Amino acid sequence: MAQIEMLAVVALLQDVPEHGLVRGQVGTVVEDSAPGVYEVEFCDDDGRTYAMVSLRDDQLMRLHHQPIHEAA
Repeated sequence: MAQIEMLAVVALLQDVPEHGLVRGQVGTVVEDSAPGVYEVEFCDDDGRTYAMVSLRDDQLMRLHHQPIHEAA
């Protein structure tokens, strides 16, 4: 998997019950902890952090808010 950059928006691919997180929750990468491991911050709609968790890249899906390639 390609490196996930800082401040990338990601979604969980699996539940992380020990932190009260479920598949599909959206967070932001705030630190590159180790190769393939990222510190991800999860915030509510008011910007309050409710979880800060170290996750492996295989637990995350990078979300894109604009096209990667232009249409032909």
